[in-house]
Amino acid sequence: MPFSKLGLSDPIVQAVNELGYTRPTPIQAKAIPLVLEGRDLIAGAQTGTGKTASFVLPMLEKLDTGRKRRAKRIRALILAPTRELALQIEANIKNYGKHTNLVATAIYGGVDSETQKQKLIEGIDILVATPGRLLDLAHQRAVHFDELNMLVLDEADRMLDMGFIGDINKILERLPEQRQNLLFSATLSDSVRLLAKTAINNAAEISIDLDSKKSALISQYLITVDKDNKSSLLSHLIKDNQWTQGLIFIRTKHGAAKLVSQLEKRGIKAEAIHSGRSQAARTKVLADFTSGKIGLLVATGIAARGIDVNQLERVINYDLPDDVDDYIHRIGRTGRAGVNGEAISLVSKDDFKRLCAIERRLGHIIERVTVTGFEAKKEVPISILNYKPKHKR
Repeated sequence: MPFSKLGLSDPIVQAVNELGYTRPTPIQAKAIPLVLEGRDLIAGAQTGTGKTASFVLPMLEKLDTGRKRRAKRIRALILAPTRELALQIEANIKNYGKHTNLVATAIYGGVDSETQKQKLIEGIDILVATPGRLLDLAHQRAVHFDELNMLVLDEADRMLDMGFIGDINKILERLPEQRQNLLFSATLSDSVRLLAKTAINNAAEISIDLDSKKSALISQYLITVDKDNKSSLLSHLIKDNQWTQGLIFIRTKHGAAKLVSQLEKRGIKAEAIHSGRSQAARTKVLADFTSGKIGLLVATGIAARGIDVNQLERVINYDLPDDVDDYIHRIGRTGRAGVNGEAISLVSKDDFKRLCAIERRLGHIIERVTVTGFEAKKEVPISILNYKPKHKR
């Protein structure tokens, strides 16, 4: 089914065609008609499913392009957990809406607010915001919500993980009761459903599960290695395999900076993105990685939200995440749009419990590879899935 059959007008269909989109993804095919009908929506969709277009395209369609903008007023609000994701969504809106006259901007903390205030005074249609900065500007009466008619909570699970529930509730209290509400989340946990119950009434619900289906495009394997040899092993892999591109996930910002330094000493150029860097530095690094100027990026999990690189060759888990869903998010950044990718995890003995949880979720044991010269002295046991389906088919 082409985008033109979803109820989108010619200017929007033209824009997505120019971006190389030929057919809607499953989440887009299900969500767009519901949003255009005016339905409230709860959607479970992981990274790589095309979820941003699922709410941006119908939002652009529904907003009246001929309506005059008023200072400090907005008609659609998208809440996002991080600055990087807010900027990514803003860029997508501008690409999808380039043949309309709708105006969007992103506001977020870590930078001076005066420029953001001025854009609001000039008038915009769609505001993408992190919760904290939005509340700050609302308290300063720099933005008013009386003309708002659409709300999107994007990556709701991540916003809850980051402790934004209080800010979100304060924002919801300020919004008009009559509005369309859309919630997108990688997982529909109990806490996400509680938030949905607070913000949304009588919503349609859709879910796209890529845990096992998407993995067919992603070659997953792990390398067992002692913890203190991970850096040397990574350097060896990069050089021996001539990797020119990779997103490397690590646990802490201190670890990210240290790893970049270790790689540099071995003649490997990489950059780091984490919460300890200034917003200007993070924005530049993100832009350079997205454009291909930077090939290897070391990122903490939260800082990596919003990184969206077409045809990303590989993801490397230098550290396994504590949360199984985060593993799914990470590997979902490669193997997109029908292009194969690979996900490599460097696993030491202290990662064993995390590995067991991930393999139980996947429903299979991840292939193990040994690299000569880096054999683990502290053996990583083989996990036992104990996988028992609840329902027999």
